[in-house]
Amino acid sequence: MTTAIVVGAGPNGLTAAALLARAGLDVTVLEAADEAGGGTRSQEAILPGLLHDHCSAVHPLAVTSPAHQALDLEHHGLRWRLPDIDCVHPLDDGTAGVLLRSVRETARGLGADGTRYRRLLEPSVRQWDALRHDVLGPLLRVPEHPLLLARFGLPAALPAALLARCFATPRARALWAGVAAHSYRPLSDPLGSAIGLGILTAGHAAGWAVAEGGSQAIARSLEHALRAHGGRIHTGVRITHHTQIPPADVTLLDLDPAQIARVYQDRLPARVRTAYRRFRRGPAAFKLDLAVEGGVPWTNEQARRAGTVHLGGTLTEIARAERDINAGRMPERPFVLVGQQYLADPTRSAGDVHPVWTYAHVPLGYPGDATEAILGQIERFAPGARERIVGLRTTSPAAFAAGNANFAGGDILTGAKTAGRLLLGPRLALDPYSTALPGVFGCSAATPPGPGAHGMCGAGAAAAALRHLGIAPDR
Repeated sequence: MTTAIVVGAGPNGLTAAALLARAGLDVTVLEAADEAGGGTRSQEAILPGLLHDHCSAVHPLAVTSPAHQALDLEHHGLRWRLPDIDCVHPLDDGTAGVLLRSVRETARGLGADGTRYRRLLEPSVRQWDALRHDVLGPLLRVPEHPLLLARFGLPAALPAALLARCFATPRARALWAGVAAHSYRPLSDPLGSAIGLGILTAGHAAGWAVAEGGSQAIARSLEHALRAHGGRIHTGVRITHHTQIPPADVTLLDLDPAQIARVYQDRLPARVRTAYRRFRRGPAAFKLDLAVEGGVPWTNEQARRAGTVHLGGTLTEIARAERDINAGRMPERPFVLVGQQYLADPTRSAGDVHPVWTYAHVPLGYPGDATEAILGQIERFAPGARERIVGLRTTSPAAFAAGNANFAGGDILTGAKTAGRLLLGPRLALDPYSTALPGVFGCSAATPPGPGAHGMCGAGAAAAALRHLGIAPDR
């Protein structure tokens, strides 16, 4: 029987393993941690019964993931839940940019910018079911739907700050800047609109969903799918050298390129080893989990119903903060993401005490404590929030790295999402998943299409492995 080894049981490693097992391979997954899931784990971090997501929390790109749909994860226990409002970006005057599931309703709330918003998003949202196969895959390939991809790709190629100029109102510009900032890149970067437009398009198509029971439910459903097809997982197995990896027909590595270079050392061709060792990291996250009695008292009423709240102020403020963290400077007012997943999934709360998930964008390897900066941004838009906090827990960049080697320096995106990396992956190659070692492929979030719980990096690597074996991938 054809065999496969997958090193790393994050969402990409698990997706790759489940797809290979579904194709008939004998699959074994080796995971360094004591549980599978990587960034898609959850825990009772502060109080009993209060469930917090470890890293990945809200999943607009995962709901319609072709890989997840091919594996029928709902059959394996995954249930998506949607908040009343997807995302709110409050401003100091009490107004806010409000992102709803409907493009038209969102546009209506943007006033003078509504028509521009509809023109930008509506065509791609309407065609998302076809477009997603091209957007959630390597960009340097022959697309299945070239005209649709071109319509999406032209604005996506623009710097986010330039695309913001199509909006006239502060709330529309701020709403766009907050979504674009998910890339952790300066808003002036080429191709800087790609990640933001992907999130917006997928979100309007399916909503900014959360997994019922925490993001760990995504990993558990993938585990269930893998085991249903005969695969197995061994946890607590840390791979530091290629000799520790059992022989197999194909090997897939849910490891960042620097780790692959350390594991395979001189077995890699010199040009590949050099590229992997020079792999560039992006800025970091500093996470603050809160237990909040009665929820956050946002000044803007719609923020109290939103699954996600972006705190960064105006377009100019966000651009400055993202520029600072990429230059290694800690902003006085960092961009902060707030997750209120319990609004869609009440099972995460303990009575009237609710889990609030937050993190700030900080410089790579930031050694300080961003707690006060995060709380300051929350108080800015929700005066009195501190008085409702009954418990908190921090996760520094160093703690992220200690818990997951792919998050070195607190870089939870697994590498800087520059234009070159978005187009090429970790090195210049026709196959972005290839390590240049026969039968060995990378499948971490350093490969296309990049970070998220969608599993499409794993799906791309699994397809490459099946082609190597002469097996036609089954979508």
